[in-house]
Parts: sequence; C-alpha cells; structure tokens
Amino acid sequence: MKPYCIPQLAKPYTDYDMIQKHTELPPFSDGRGHLLYIFLNHASSAKGSAGELYTLVTALVQLGLDTHEVIDRSNDRRGGDPMRSRQLKVLAGDYFSSWFYHLLAKSDQIEMIGILSKAIADFNVLKANLYVKMRGIRLSAEQYLRHMVQLNMRLFLSFTPMIENSLVELWEKLLAEFSQCETVALELLRSDDPANAGNGYCYWKMMETATEEERKQLQDLNLDQKEWKMLKMKYKCDSQLTDKLHQSLQSIQGLLQSVKDESLLRELEIALDRFLLQMKVSGQAAVEG
Repeated sequence: MKPYCIPQLAKPYTDYDMIQKHTELPPFSDGRGHLLYIFLNHASSAKGSAGELYTLVTALVQLGLDTHEVIDRSNDRRGGDPMRSRQLKVLAGDYFSSWFYHLLAKSDQIEMIGILSKAIADFNVLKANLYVKMRGIRLSAEQYLRHMVQLNMRLFLSFTPMIENSLVELWEKLLAEFSQCETVALELLRSDDPANAGNGYCYWKMMETATEEERKQLQDLNLDQKEWKMLKMKYKCDSQLTDKLHQSLQSIQGLLQSVKDESLLRELEIALDRFLLQMKVSGQAAVEG
C-alpha cells in the first residue's frame, strides 16, 4: 500500500495566503481520513488511486463543512476585521467543498458525486436537528457529544459498501472511536475560550447542574475568561473530556488486538501512532497519559 499522504495532497487546495493571514480553519480530519484510506485500499473495488482520490475529496468536503460550522462559533484570535474573517470562512468552506465535484468529475467518478452529495444532505439534516435541540435547550452534554460524533462519521460511512465484508464491523467500530477522539480533542481545544465554547460539551455539561444564576450567565455568554475557567473546574468539564479521550484510545487499542491480518494491523498501528502524534503537536497533552 502507498504511504498515506492525503494532508500533503490537500495542501494545494487548502493553503492560501489570504485564508492563513485573516482567519483560522478547523483541524484537518486526519484520523478519519487515514482510516478510510486504509480500509478502501483493502477493498477490491477501490484499489490504488481510487482509494486515494476518495479519501482526498472526502477530506476536502469535511473541511468545507467544518469551516462553515465554525462561523457562528468563531472568535478569531488573529485580530483584524471579524467580518472579513467570517466572509473568508464562508468562501473557504464553499471552495473546499467545490473541489470534490471537480476532482471526481475529472476522474469520471460520477456515481461517487451522487453518493457524497447524498451524504452531505444527510449531514445537513442531522445538523439542523441538532440545532433545533440546542435552541430549545433540550440537550444533555452526552447527547450533544453523540450528535457531533454522528455528524463527524456521516461522510465516511458513505464508503461502507466498498469495504470488504469481513472488515465492515471493524471499520465501523474504529470509525466511531476515531470520530469520538477527534470530536473530543476539538472540544478540549475549544473549551479554553468561552466564546468559542458556547454550546459545546462544556457548556451543556454546566447547564445540566449549574445554579440558576450560572445558567443565566451561560445562556447570555456573560462570562469572562476567569469566570469560565472557574466554572469548568467546578464541574470538571476538561477532566471528563480527557477521560473520554483515554477511553476511546483504549477502545481503539483493544480493537487492534483482534486484527489477524498482519498487513492491515501494521497499517492501523501506523495510523494510530500518527493520530496520537498529531494530537500532541496540536497541544493535546492529555493523550500522553
């Protein structure tokens, strides 16, 4: 199997000076992408460059959806014009997503355009349902996290019919755990800033047991950095997220122990090692325990 290099292949489509200078983008879906690449290349229907192409376009679509997702959460730390940053996020999200049409059409993969388009539509329905619950304050922290993991899995699940039958169960379980890890890692990154964390896992965890006064402050987002940090410590939000991260990593390691195919196991171990390194580089020291 060719070495995994999807992030490098994506750079010509994602690295632009104006975007880098004026706004911040969400993390690349590297863990899920690497997993998809491995399983597609073990499937007879997606050998060689097709597996690489499918992984690349899925990662670009996911980045586009994630970029649109952070618009309402955004509190850019780069300074400058907030309106320009928001406009660039809208344009960048559309731009990343548009590449999947171009790249698949250029390779005469018309059927795959339909498959991914349906997955995007399903993603938007799931997201709309989540937003309805959020607006109605009818959501627990665990429900929020489950919804986010389902959203982060949706595009990748489109490829399940292409996975070798004997590997489908392993693929789905590993995808769920990798998606959980990436979701929790992002929640941990986001949780430092009360503006970016609004309506995130920490927010919903606090809303479950906060006092009436605290709930009002949370709903109004009327908290400074110090107050937010104190509430997070009081309700042990970060430690609960860190525990979830460790649990998912342990589940991944347990699943790998059941893999009999030595070649597949070696590729999955490489993916896990790369994933751990990526989270550490991103500041996720929690995974080091």
